[in-house]
Amino acid sequence: MKKFVLLLFVLMIVPAALRAQSHEYSPLQEKTVNYKNWQLNDLASNKPVQLRSLMQGKKLVMVLYFAPWCPNWKNEAPVAASLYEKYKSQGFEIIGVSEYGTRDDVKAYFGPTGAPYPVVSESESRDDKQKTPHYGYRQLTGDTRNWGSPWNIFLEPSKVTQTGDVLTEKAWVVNGELIEADVDKFIGEHLSSTTAGVITPCKN
Repeated sequence: MKKFVLLLFVLMIVPAALRAQSHEYSPLQEKTVNYKNWQLNDLASNKPVQLRSLMQGKKLVMVLYFAPWCPNWKNEAPVAASLYEKYKSQGFEIIGVSEYGTRDDVKAYFGPTGAPYPVVSESESRDDKQKTPHYGYRQLTGDTRNWGSPWNIFLEPSKVTQTGDVLTEKAWVVNGELIEADVDKFIGEHLSSTTAGVITPCKN
């Protein structure tokens, strides 16, 4: 009887452990995405901010879409934080966009010190999945995952359009978790490029 109980315990624990360790790594690929400017509420202040304003003064921006409850996002979060810490002084920015979880859930995830980079909220309910721009971008770029968390897109502020809804037709995206070595190299090359510039504030 004891052996049976032990076997049953192992059969229950092992699949759960495998699920907890699973990853959804994806390569950096240039895709047609028709990515648009947005205005969303900042997580900390709950005040609206525009993407264009968050990109000002930066050379490279990674917009990181995530669901606070997603295990794959939790795998990527420390990688993103490490890359941000390494390159933020060189003009690199990360902007987090939370999806399918409440603002309170997102705040609880980051804890009392808050996120190391700006975070905004696009949706708070799982029922909104197919209604979000995030879902549309994923469809365009061939992401077949159920929830698409995390999903990453890289923008060069000096190359996006200064006016209009669409910022860029094509962009480098990661339809899954970042492969740290590849993304580290990509960021380093883009920041050190002689053509890398910064976006200038719009004149009123």
